[in-house]
Amino acid sequence: MEQYAIALGMFDGVHIGHRAVLQSAVDSGFKSLAVTFDSLPFKNGGILMTPQIKEEELKAFGIDEVRFLNFEEVKDLAPLEFLERLYHKYNVAKIVCGFNYRFGRKAEGTTQFLREYCEERGIIFDEIPPVTQSDRPVSSTLIKELLNNGEAEEAEKLLTTPFYFKAVVENGDHRGRTIDFPTANQRYPENYVRLKNGVYQTVVVIDGVEYDGVTNIGTRPTYPTDNITAETYILNYSGNCYGKEIKLEVIKFLRDEKKFGSLDELKRAISENVRYVRENTKANK
Repeated sequence: MEQYAIALGMFDGVHIGHRAVLQSAVDSGFKSLAVTFDSLPFKNGGILMTPQIKEEELKAFGIDEVRFLNFEEVKDLAPLEFLERLYHKYNVAKIVCGFNYRFGRKAEGTTQFLREYCEERGIIFDEIPPVTQSDRPVSSTLIKELLNNGEAEEAEKLLTTPFYFKAVVENGDHRGRTIDFPTANQRYPENYVRLKNGVYQTVVVIDGVEYDGVTNIGTRPTYPTDNITAETYILNYSGNCYGKEIKLEVIKFLRDEKKFGSLDELKRAISENVRYVRENTKANK
């Protein structure tokens, strides 16, 4: 019967701290399994990725299998019962988690409890110490703070890839065409971490091809909208992407959102942002 190395964690973002945990499972010599949750158990500033994207990133890292637990179904389990369910479902050879992993009813389960459980059953246990950045433990919360402040480049260092989301391109009001900057309009996912409103350098992935972009994320103060939107001018793209789900990678904060007095002022500002992106291209690099 195949033996498993189980990595336990929320893994929201699959950042460098998570990767240290996952690496221990991948390098174990056993079949690696990430056990996580299908949703966040509480509101903590939104998510960094959907479960579907999380599974893609975990498997791309090298995890063999991913199991999503339903939080509502396990949140009231005693720590021992939580572990016993895993123990009896899988032939567990190793369990690995981060230094601050908590589990079970009211988060009563600690890493010390997990260590003792593993020792009693002859399971290898690996508790990964914190990975730090500027003397702070790397965490999903820290990354969300950076994104809240528009610090996309600092967030990328911790995520190892740009923060991104996927959303369908919707029909807009086509105002951008009147100033020679047509945009692809997407609704910013409601359950995602809130980015600082503003204009960003982005990379847009359409049908597997990367393009540089200039994206306004926010409520468009010049022409206000009730929803948080991402409106992207895609450089060197002339196709029709309406109705397509496209990937938007957030590279760098360029400027705050601003209410302009005229379309000419708006056009000049966009032209300056586009000039910067052309000189600092990221697509296909």
